[in-house]
Amino acid sequence: MIELSARRIDVHAHYFGGSVAALARTHGLPPAIAARPWTPEDALAAMDRHEVATQVLSVPFTATSEGQRAGFARTLCRRINEELAGLIDQYPGRFRAFACLPGDGPEAMLDELAYALDVLRLDGVSLTSNVAGRYLGAPVLDSVLAELDRRRAPVYIHPAACAHAAELSLGRHASLLEFPFDTARTITDALYCGVFLRHRGLRLILSHLGGALPALAWRIAACTTVSAGPGDALVTAEHVAEVLRGLYYDTAMAGSPHSLLPVLQVTGIDHILFGTDVGAAPEPIIAGAIGELTCALSGPDLEAVECSNAARLFPRLA
Repeated sequence: MIELSARRIDVHAHYFGGSVAALARTHGLPPAIAARPWTPEDALAAMDRHEVATQVLSVPFTATSEGQRAGFARTLCRRINEELAGLIDQYPGRFRAFACLPGDGPEAMLDELAYALDVLRLDGVSLTSNVAGRYLGAPVLDSVLAELDRRRAPVYIHPAACAHAAELSLGRHASLLEFPFDTARTITDALYCGVFLRHRGLRLILSHLGGALPALAWRIAACTTVSAGPGDALVTAEHVAEVLRGLYYDTAMAGSPHSLLPVLQVTGIDHILFGTDVGAAPEPIIAGAIGELTCALSGPDLEAVECSNAARLFPRLA
């Protein structure tokens, strides 16, 4: 058994095996997923190379049934979540997981949420920054956020391409610029729509140290009285600062001072979590990001980011 207090907990690790690999083959997801499906053996070997004790697995998409047979997303998410639960049972201590939820509306999401957390005992849920163009402030998602608030369940937010990514990405992959911007977009939408006023117990984890959000934090807070839209909540700069301080931020592809310093202006070291983006990021980039992180932080701060903050957030890892 690896001693978790001495090793890393990776909260940003992608599961691309089983049903996800099959989806890649039939629906044209990134060819790298289809060409080399995820295996636990490969994952464990990479974890050992990077001194990772535990990965909290997730998938970086929200499935919908649009253009598919009825119930496609529900069936897919159920299969993925059961596969994740099986990995946790097969490799105790090495894998935990965020449940994926079908994007076919709140009823489907709430049904799978309950099954994944109560029956499969997964550790939280993953959502994308937008679900078929609906951001966290969308009324259709409010009942789901209310249930996550009630449960105090960790919610991992992975960026997704916005509806206009083809034009805005300037011919490049959406992950280069649009992913960091969509993280900022969805949290700003949630702030201005009053999501965090209604659901004060939400525990959100943002990928890539929050993308563009920390650098825009002052602007988002200062402009609450001049940039709000019709129907927005009455939000103060103090509320924005409080919410951003309470979010969690992972270091996947963002371990350098360029990314860390803005985050440390909006929250403390106790709200930064270790992440790699393994499965999506090439291993040399992961190694480089870890190297940047270990140069930027040391001692108790580094130990908190690499392990103890996550152990506190996920009781089963403590």
